[in-house]
Amino acid sequence: MLTESQLQALEKAKTAREAQGEIELRHPGYLCAQDTYYVGHIKGIGKIYQQTFIDTYSRLALAKVYTEKNSLVAAEMLNDKVILFFDNEQVVLLRILTDRGSEYNGHKERHVYDLYLNLEDIEHKKTKAYSPQTNGICERFHKKTMKTECYEIMFRRKIYTEQTEIQQDIELWLEFFNRERAHSGKCCYGKLLWQTWLKKSS
Repeated sequence: MLTESQLQALEKAKTAREAQGEIELRHPGYLCAQDTYYVGHIKGIGKIYQQTFIDTYSRLALAKVYTEKNSLVAAEMLNDKVILFFDNEQVVLLRILTDRGSEYNGHKERHVYDLYLNLEDIEHKKTKAYSPQTNGICERFHKKTMKTECYEIMFRRKIYTEQTEIQQDIELWLEFFNRERAHSGKCCYGKLLWQTWLKKSS
């Protein structure tokens, strides 16, 4: 049995790890991250924002583009893609980590995103104020992976005139990223993300 001082020391160490961008990883669905990424202004379409969702254990990613950035689209992303995926995979989504942007943060009784999480019985964890690095998984994915490996190549090859066309090509890239590209993440050890995700049942 741990003493009160030992429990306080453990909690303090956990808080320090989170502040440095370290998060607890146990299994797929234990903690996932969601964030908004501004893709850019596309002529004929307008501003494009991406809602990104990453399972922090497997690093498996889902994404959907929108022309708006608000709580409605943040919740719609979960309803349209994430919950359906987790249900099909028979994995329980326990908690989601977001930053404190207005699309994720507001009055709990009226905020669409929080209302949706309550409806689905998903715990909402938020990054510490002025510590965006605590959602570093999404930040790195946006700047080091999605930008260079997906968007820069897509926009060199093709002129897009509809939002749906962008989404279709993102889905093709994500299929490659999730199922064919080896990853050196903390729980992946050079395996495919899909192989790590499948450990949910082991």
